[in-house]
Amino acid sequence: MKIQIISDKNNKSSKIKRSLIKIFKQNQIKRSNLAIVIGGDGFMLQTLKKNKNSKKLFYGINSGNYGFLMNKFSSKELIKNLSRAKMISIFPLEMTVSNKNNQTKKHIAINEVSILRQSRQAASLSINHGSKEIIKNLVSDGVLVSTPAGSTAYNLSVHGPILSLNSKKLSISPISAFRPRRWKGRVVSDKSKIIIKNLNSKKRPISAVADNLEVRNAKKIVIQTNKKIKFNLLYDQNKSLQKKIKIEQIRRETS
Repeated sequence: MKIQIISDKNNKSSKIKRSLIKIFKQNQIKRSNLAIVIGGDGFMLQTLKKNKNSKKLFYGINSGNYGFLMNKFSSKELIKNLSRAKMISIFPLEMTVSNKNNQTKKHIAINEVSILRQSRQAASLSINHGSKEIIKNLVSDGVLVSTPAGSTAYNLSVHGPILSLNSKKLSISPISAFRPRRWKGRVVSDKSKIIIKNLNSKKRPISAVADNLEVRNAKKIVIQTNKKIKFNLLYDQNKSLQKKIKIEQIRRETS
């Protein structure tokens, strides 16, 4: 059985990789089809997207700052942690963008799709949920559509709701809403087809960003969950992604 080690290029990641190679020479791992990803959340997102057609199990080891999607490295406990790790499956969003030149581009987002003003002018957006209107004209710095896995990331920073991993929901959250000022966003089913249009693309250009991949001068953005792509992530016992999200929910309620 071959374990794939995918490492970021910083010193901390390289040091952990060397430790792993030594550990695996001395110990056998019972799990098959395993990829160990060493880095931060951004590196994990990048790695998952590169392997979107893979059926591997991904176990992240944090060498970054926060590492919400990752596990803490322990050389003494690694073999036990890997053998007992629990699997979580998540599905990404697919963003289809038509730009001002009528070109169409597609990207997937594991955390969120961000629609952002591209100039000093606030964005002017309409948002529909299928054929139903959510908001006729949102004047703001933008809007964010988040998955449950991404709801504690950028979504939380813009005061969006934290979604449970098994909620089967998506969060639509405004970014610095100007009109209507009190609009707090909407939670919709993860089966929804969300359509966002730029109501004034000449004067108020916007960009659409899938996690960290940007499409500029967007006119229309269609966002929906892609159930054909599934990422299987492994987490140490008692430190699952569900538990991390729950902790963030409790923090918000008590803060």
